[in-house]
Order: sequence, then C-alpha cells, then structure tokens
Amino acid sequence: MACLSGMAMAGPLSGRIKLAVKYDMILEPELSVREKFELLRDVGLHGTELKTDASVDHDEVLEAAQVTGIPVHGIINASDPVIVPALKMAKRFGCDSVLTWAREDPGLSYKENFEIWRGHLRDAIPLAEEFGINLCVENVRATFIKTGQQMAEFIDSCESDRVKSYFDLGNTISWTEQSAQNWASALGHRIYKLDIKDRGHPEFGDPKIKREGVVGTNGGEVHWQKVRDILNGIQFSGWATAEVRGGDRRRLERMACWMRNVLDLDS
Repeated sequence: MACLSGMAMAGPLSGRIKLAVKYDMILEPELSVREKFELLRDVGLHGTELKTDASVDHDEVLEAAQVTGIPVHGIINASDPVIVPALKMAKRFGCDSVLTWAREDPGLSYKENFEIWRGHLRDAIPLAEEFGINLCVENVRATFIKTGQQMAEFIDSCESDRVKSYFDLGNTISWTEQSAQNWASALGHRIYKLDIKDRGHPEFGDPKIKREGVVGTNGGEVHWQKVRDILNGIQFSGWATAEVRGGDRRRLERMACWMRNVLDLDS
C-alpha cells in the first residue's frame, strides 16, 4: 500500500523517526509470534513495544526479533511504582526505555504525589544508569501532572539524564488545558519517545471525546504541523509508536501510512 501525503517531498523529520505499534495491537490471533513480527516488517513498521504483563512467551519474542530484525524498542510498566523488574526485562530484550506514568492519589496533595513518585523514579535510577536504559514518564489522564511545565519540573527534579519524557500527543488537550504543541514546547529536549494518536481523527481516534472548539488536522485535536516544527527544532530523533485501537494486517498497514503522513515522513 502506497502512503500518499500529498506533499512534494518528505519533511525534515524523515529518516529520523522509526515507527512502531504496541504488541497487543496486532490482532491476528492465528499468527505465531514470529509471523506477527514479520507482519510488522511487511507493513512498513520498524519495531514494537511490550507490556510487562504481556501474555506472550519471551523466548519466542527474542527469537522473532532476531530473525526479522524488528526489535522490541521499549517496555511498558504503566503505573506500577516498582520499576526495577521492568528494567531487567528491558535489559533482556535490548530495549532503551521503560515507560512509566505517575498515577495520582486523589487523597494526597500535588506536592505529596510529586514526592512519592519522584521517590519511585529515584529508586530505579541507579539500575537504569547501569543498564543504559531511559525511564520515560508519560503524560496520561490519571496522572497528577497536568501541564507540560509540571512534567518538565518533575523530570528535572529527578536529577538524572536517564529520566525523560514519553510524550503522548493525543493525551494533551483531551485531558488537560494545553494543546499538543504547548506540551511539546514545554518538554523540549526532554522528549525521548512519542506515542501517536489523535482523539478527533475518524479512524485513528475517538471523535466522541474530542474537545469542543479544538481545531486540529483533518478534524482531529492535534495540529500536526505545529508539533512537527517543534520536534524538528529540538532535533528529535527516535521512536514514534501508535497507541490506538489495534487491528488486522489491513488496519496496521493503514496505521503505518497515517503515521508517515502526519509526521511527514518518506513513504
């Protein structure tokens, strides 16, 4: 399937971004693990990301990655405050990141939540530094971190180059008062990886929860040109992983094309 962006040439992020999907988005139950990795390669994706509790044989994943050349680029630890086991899993798979997010305890103040979760990150930093793996904090609805500026402050307070931002473009104005470009600008060089979604998009979003009055690209919430300009300005280079409703080969193929289009990459 050819990806047509309607542009004369690919933009400046082309060649600097690798595309992936979460492993549990591959909804082809008849395929083996290796065949799923081959599917990713065939539709033009470069890697995948695995949850710590994924119901898949790790040895099969390692073999599939080696045979196909499609890596597991990251481990998703979600809001589990115990991060060290995820780091060990990431080390085994040769990943360069563990995704985490700081769940809000509504019974505590912002400062108390901040201190507790900074403690969880600091507990994991020594091993992250030993392994050379980044701890990437994601902006999500259930976190106490509600603005890009708060996220930047939280990351900086950990006082380690191994703590970075896992920037989810779709989890911005849907759940906060700031647009994707506001978040991107505030986070700047702290951005290490991207989750790609757009709440308002008719196929790769959920228009029913689109914030009223927000004008993005193609009916969505994300203004992709503005975000691309910021990412280019910080010389972003790395992984962009779709986090939307999964599907079969055809849907994943269309998803890969959509990501190339919104990021203005080579087809």
